[in-house]
Amino acid sequence: MAGGEHGRALAELLEGLKRRSGHSYERIGAKAHLSRSTVHRYCSGVSVPAAFGPLERIATVCEAERGELSKLFRLWERADAARGEAASAPPVPRPRGRNRIRWWPLLASLVMVTVAGASAVPAAEPAAPALHAPMWTEFPSPVDSAFFGVTANSETGLMPTFGVGAVRLWDSETRWQNLEPERGRPVWSTLDRLVDGANQAGLPVLYVFGGTPGWAAPGGPPSAYPDGSRAAPPEDLADWDAFVGKVVERYRGRIESYELWDMANHLKYFTGPVERLVEMVRRASRIIKAGDPGAIVVCPSMGHLADPAYRRVMERFGELRGHESCDAAAVKLHPGRMADPPETMLAVADEIQRSFHRTNGHANLWSTGPDFDVPLQPPVDPAVAADHAARIFLTGLYARFKRMYFYNWGSDRVPIVLQPAGGPPTRAAAHVERLGRWLDGAKIRSCGEGTRAGLPENLWRCRFTRNGMEFRIAWAPSGTVRLSAPGSAERLDGTRPEIESGSVEVGGSPVLLKP
Repeated sequence: MAGGEHGRALAELLEGLKRRSGHSYERIGAKAHLSRSTVHRYCSGVSVPAAFGPLERIATVCEAERGELSKLFRLWERADAARGEAASAPPVPRPRGRNRIRWWPLLASLVMVTVAGASAVPAAEPAAPALHAPMWTEFPSPVDSAFFGVTANSETGLMPTFGVGAVRLWDSETRWQNLEPERGRPVWSTLDRLVDGANQAGLPVLYVFGGTPGWAAPGGPPSAYPDGSRAAPPEDLADWDAFVGKVVERYRGRIESYELWDMANHLKYFTGPVERLVEMVRRASRIIKAGDPGAIVVCPSMGHLADPAYRRVMERFGELRGHESCDAAAVKLHPGRMADPPETMLAVADEIQRSFHRTNGHANLWSTGPDFDVPLQPPVDPAVAADHAARIFLTGLYARFKRMYFYNWGSDRVPIVLQPAGGPPTRAAAHVERLGRWLDGAKIRSCGEGTRAGLPENLWRCRFTRNGMEFRIAWAPSGTVRLSAPGSAERLDGTRPEIESGSVEVGGSPVLLKP
């Protein structure tokens, strides 16, 4: 039995759904776009798929309820992890002849990251990844000042005292549970304070829905937060409609945009089936547009997107045409660790783009921060942190995202600190502010790296225009590179590097090059 006892329970649940539906293996396979034999293997426990998507399609064909889908996902997650542990066991002698064991599936499961995001054996320190990205050129497009966003993890109402372009409210005591602890009795004081602070600072606000109140989903599992909120969707979507309507009515014209859930493809945050999520998005979008036609509707953010299983949830959302209800699509674009070169994000960005192409998805991509485990990472050296903070935004531009929200502002319990609420800005904050000033009113026209872009190896460069004049920003993720500089140069700390023989030395801190 694949996946051990969890695999057995998984197969029993699938087979039970199949029997209840009255469908044959062949009919289920035809409707789920799988072969009859594949459906039979999963229902009999002969094998466990490497991604949850096929099981979700089988269960959906069998009209599984949302609780059954959640249980199915948990069982698959455990069975998949058990398979990985089995693959890591010492090998047994290899038999000879036609029945010999094929070892490549076991090797694949050994290196695969499970949906649980954990491994039975502590992982070795990863080797430095190769940093490469395609060159691109397009008709110059404006860099919106709101591109430089931060997620505010503070309920004080204070705002950044350094230059940023937008704020996102999350982990700020503004979840649904916090704002409506009792049905029909909202408490607006915290959100009022935050919106007033952002409006006074001239910063557009992205409000994030999430954290179903316990009264709206009494049987749902607890969320990742200790406030009594649930990860399940509300049992009655009329409660969802009412809350969305109250928020939009109160903050019409004061909240610029609405993100319709956070980390919606992870069970710590949302346990309902994708179909339920799509319906919530459709209903919320209609309510928001009716109440505030100028508001921007942002689809629920999706994270862990280096993992195919989590991308599959995002693709399923697209297949159900969920993105059609939104003005922008939210994803979590970030390095695996905040100490990693930000340019490593581009590999995940490529996978995200492929997923959207497969499902005719959104071109207006917003990154709303890293995954939820970022506070567990160690602090990054302040000098490295300052360079990485700026390069995270530059890498977002390279990936052609329309907005980036840095996580976070207001807390010092993250690897790269910008500014604790009420405290002074850090060197990283100063770098982000100066980068924003460099790009104020600019249009981006191209990005490229290395010899494929006609540059020295390991050099990255993006080209911009402003008022008919071109300028460049260049950096080298490791070591230093000399680059032609016929005009002036400036570093993010405000100093001007020496230009020798018409060239300047470029390292991990981006350099502004003007003609």
